[in-house]
Amino acid sequence: MAYEIKVPPFGESITECTVAQWLVQDGGWAERGEPVVVIDSEKTSSDLTAEVSGRLKITVPAGTDATVGTVIGLIEEGAPPQQQFQPKTTPSAPPKAPVPPTPPISPTPPAPLSPSILSSLPAAPSTPPTPVTRQPMSRLRRTIAERMLAARHETAMLTTFNEADMTAVQRMRTRYQDIFLKRHGIKLGIMSPFIKAAAEALKAFPVINAFIEGNDIVYHHYYHIAVAVSTDSGLVTPVIRDSDRKTHAEIERELADLAQRARDGKLEMEDLQDATFTITNAGVYGSMMSTPLLNPPQSAILGIHAITERPVVVNATVQIRPMMCLALSYDHRLIDGKDAVGFLVTLKNYITEPERLLLGL
Repeated sequence: MAYEIKVPPFGESITECTVAQWLVQDGGWAERGEPVVVIDSEKTSSDLTAEVSGRLKITVPAGTDATVGTVIGLIEEGAPPQQQFQPKTTPSAPPKAPVPPTPPISPTPPAPLSPSILSSLPAAPSTPPTPVTRQPMSRLRRTIAERMLAARHETAMLTTFNEADMTAVQRMRTRYQDIFLKRHGIKLGIMSPFIKAAAEALKAFPVINAFIEGNDIVYHHYYHIAVAVSTDSGLVTPVIRDSDRKTHAEIERELADLAQRARDGKLEMEDLQDATFTITNAGVYGSMMSTPLLNPPQSAILGIHAITERPVVVNATVQIRPMMCLALSYDHRLIDGKDAVGFLVTLKNYITEPERLLLGL
């Protein structure tokens, strides 16, 4: 009896995927419960595991596109392969290593040589330049390219900038890091303060959390914030759901889990769905300032950047402070500059004075 390996449904109107890699060769043994093939959808890579044990017959080779429901392989159920008996052998002395042949000695012209003789000697062979390397784009990379191009062409994107003094956040992390780690089993990072601040700022400016659908504006009364994570396959944006209701510790644990599963290719489709706003941290790569691209259908995205110490004026004195550039890209068809700037200033205030979040100010 043959078990069919089919492309599973992905949801969100995704109807096609790419068979990225077979983990078991054609005719090889597939063990029940172990992954046999990697498939790439528009949003993530997934492993399909064998439901039965048997020999694999590949019907759709790696690198081929396939629609949902397509049979890409068969597993012929049967007995596992028997290990061949290996007779014991008496250890013998290792063979002597062969003596490498003496390389031929190139004749060298006697010195001194006249310029006329040197010019008559054959030139050394030149090494040709390396040929380029060509490989097909993964489905995830193709989707990223298409969505980024669409964000440029189908939205009226504009970016507004501000900067935040990170002194209070850094002081909070330094002062409470050991206690936080001991109590919650995870470190207090830089992202949870921004996610909490963004959720509260979205409540103050609901249009930033809204989408355009046809001639309607759809306002969301929940705050599912996606966080951009870089993987070997490309950028993915797993979602922290109901971020306004979660503690810093819950957000940090969820972020760590999502980021690890993203890099291992273990994200599920539900991990990537329903985000209403996105935060991308270009600062981890040293970026000082950038213009993040929208993640449609979302109407805005926040870019945070590297923290650098530089002189700033504080209470009429020049002080060295850790400063970060903040960038909010938004769809100007829906969001006016007043709301975009107001959102960014509100978020900045929550970051520079984190006690505001505790006091609800």
